[in-house]
Amino acid sequence: MKDGFVKVAAITPNVKVADVDYNCQEIVKRIQEAAEKDAKVMVFPELSITGYTCQDLFLQDALLEAAKCGLKTIKNYSRNIDGIIFVGLPLAFNGKLYNVAAAISRGKIQGIVPKIFLPNYSEFYEARHFMSGKDIQTTIVIEGEEIPFGTNQIFTCEDMPSLRIAVELCEDLWVPNPPSVNHCLEGANVIVNLSASDQIIGKARYRRNLVNSQSARLVCGYIYTSAGPSESTQDVVYSGHNIISENGKILSESKLFGEEMTVSEIDTKYLEAERRKMTTYQISQNNENRYVYTNFTLEIIETNLTRIIEPKPFVPSMLAERELRSNEILTIQAMGLKKRLEHIGCKTAVIGISGGLDSTLALLVTAKAFDYLGLNRKGIVAVTMPGFGTTDRTYDNAVRLIKEIGATFKEVSIVNAVEQHFNDIEQDPNNHDVTYENSQARERTQILMDIANKENGIVIGTGDLSELALGWATYNGDHMSMYAVNVSIPKTLVRYLVQYYADTCEKDVLSKTLYDVLDTPVSPELLPPTKGEISQKTEDLVGPYELHDFFIYHMLRLQQSPAKIYRLAKIAFMNQYSDEEILKWEKIFCKRFFAQHFKRSCLPDGPKVGSVAVSPRGDLRMPSDASAAMWLKELECL
Repeated sequence: MKDGFVKVAAITPNVKVADVDYNCQEIVKRIQEAAEKDAKVMVFPELSITGYTCQDLFLQDALLEAAKCGLKTIKNYSRNIDGIIFVGLPLAFNGKLYNVAAAISRGKIQGIVPKIFLPNYSEFYEARHFMSGKDIQTTIVIEGEEIPFGTNQIFTCEDMPSLRIAVELCEDLWVPNPPSVNHCLEGANVIVNLSASDQIIGKARYRRNLVNSQSARLVCGYIYTSAGPSESTQDVVYSGHNIISENGKILSESKLFGEEMTVSEIDTKYLEAERRKMTTYQISQNNENRYVYTNFTLEIIETNLTRIIEPKPFVPSMLAERELRSNEILTIQAMGLKKRLEHIGCKTAVIGISGGLDSTLALLVTAKAFDYLGLNRKGIVAVTMPGFGTTDRTYDNAVRLIKEIGATFKEVSIVNAVEQHFNDIEQDPNNHDVTYENSQARERTQILMDIANKENGIVIGTGDLSELALGWATYNGDHMSMYAVNVSIPKTLVRYLVQYYADTCEKDVLSKTLYDVLDTPVSPELLPPTKGEISQKTEDLVGPYELHDFFIYHMLRLQQSPAKIYRLAKIAFMNQYSDEEILKWEKIFCKRFFAQHFKRSCLPDGPKVGSVAVSPRGDLRMPSDASAAMWLKELECL
């Protein structure tokens, strides 16, 4: 429950059709199992108290009375259960029969929700037995207790107000305008669906896509629980397909033809943040939608997280998806540059090549843009600018890259110019301070800008998203360009994009060179090498980029608090970094992110590629003098 996480369970019990006593025993047993797993929201299938496939037995008083007794049994058992339970049953009301979901918590029936859309086609004949609950909003008396009865109900947790649950039943989801749409527009952010969906060829994929897309459209958690293979197989078979989805991402899913308990955690705080950010997600102002809001209580505990916390959230974990994503990203980058070159009628691009990852990716993107334009790659003026820290390894890789790409090679040493500059400003060349480093970075930028003027071209920026978030760029040095193709590519993704190109370019020398670039430590190479090797390793100074990219994603994309990010990072990087290391680098990230924002306030143009970007003209508008005190205070308390 802490940090907005609530553990939920989609449970398919074993049933005996029309044997209420047996079914309730199974439900109670599974409730206990779910409670032992700390599940707080438990969802059983449609008509699970009787079994979905009773057919005309639903018209028998004996079965209906037994179902009410079964509901009482489950209600009584729930007295000592810390959770809210949703079970399905047939329920008679005002002389008609309804297919309903009962919400039960701590020995009390919180509400009864009837199904609205009754399928009466193909293999389904629900309208033969049941009435639609459409437009019903009243109360029903069960054992002397008045209980809300109707479709428009939201169950809200008093102890965690970010958890607001609404119900729909099976076919309700499959219609053009599902009830969950109104439920979510009235504030619900978790939808539970009690279902009995039979299995035919291709239906599992459709069902999965339906649930997942609904959770995405409504920015909600969606718990879908379906009847299993112990239902009657007289004419159809049920597969027990359970799905837990959150805003378009499937968190957990059962295997078909089992009677499983599918468990995961829904992040209600994340859902709240997403809805706040989306100004088009407007809560309904329609007073005609009469909703009943019922409170229930839960004990607030730190939920043990079983959902996967990806250590590299910007990088797809599946190879096939990663390759597809890599090609798409390279295309977006290249198309952005293509438009800029077309617009200004420019046929020359100037780019500094260091032999490092970022400039390598920028060169590959520029080559792709030139190919789209039908321009000769000789119009790419690739400049190496060796200085005090340049090593043979990076220099040789830079030269080979330029040659293999087919760009125009140009070399301009910065040594003499920077030494003259040191003399002009009275900088001791033996003092390897920030002036020593930044003078080199700014000299390189000046060279590129002036060559661009000379060649009637534009300078292509190479800096990436991670460097910009940390402010790891020299102001008016590598910070500046005329079009920055890597501006929204995080460092962890840069690596995979270069690797993808190496894997697919079908050029042995280029591929081998790219792999060596990938193996080279990340460094600005502004300090003299030690015994010919890179002496200045960026990650030793600012921290591992994979940690910083994790912080960037969870802070900027998910709007999560520092303490929550720390908690998730400990899980994602378990056995890789100690808790102390994670906390240390997160503090550094927060300090640098706030202190260095002035560099992001004047970024050059560049294409947005993913869901996280720091352009001051769109995605990140914050004052350059904002204080990090509140964020750091939260981390100091850990």
